Amino acid sequence: MTASPAPDRDPRPRRKEPTHQPTCDEPSARRNPRPSREELAAAADRTLPDLISAGLDVLFVGINPGLWSAAAGWHFARPGNRFWPALHRGGFTPRLLHPSEQDELPRLGLGITNLVDRASARADELTAAELVAGAQELAGKVARYRPRWVAVVGVTAYRIGFLRPKATFGPQPEPLAGARLWVLPNPSGLNAHYTPQALGATFAELREATRRE
Repeated sequence: MTASPAPDRDPRPRRKEPTHQPTCDEPSARRNPRPSREELAAAADRTLPDLISAGLDVLFVGINPGLWSAAAGWHFARPGNRFWPALHRGGFTPRLLHPSEQDELPRLGLGITNLVDRASARADELTAAELVAGAQELAGKVARYRPRWVAVVGVTAYRIGFLRPKATFGPQPEPLAGARLWVLPNPSGLNAHYTPQALGATFAELREATRRE
């Protein structure tokens, strides 16, 4: 039986970093409208349009949309998801963006897609075959849009989808359709092995690499 995506563990010792607390004026302090139970149920298997354009610096690749994201129409929209704070902590955005401001990313050289298009309540509902097929489709997108870097957020999904069972976090030895490839931890709030500060530090490592190369 093939393993399903699970929260990623941080293999490195934790280090103290200054904690940023958003103020009530910042986008992250706004409360997403909570979808009703009926709206969440209706969002199952729904898809989200890619946030992608040609020549991006980094194309971030989620595992698949959650029901909250699919209902809202925004990537990484669930309030407990740490993607947007990590993006800011890592130095990719000048301020903390709310998911509804996702269209700001392309002008910063950033984009978002998913390994698997269909929404589900949990990533572990996906099959290995879906992840493998999604990795192949991702290679086609990368060949078409030619981002400099591709960052997959979730090492377990990456291992399954790309048939790399021993892959670790960070830069990968093989490119993807000409783009440099990097693996980040899953920013889901269920991934308790990473503090917000540690998660932001992993994004900062990628940011530094994009500046060097």
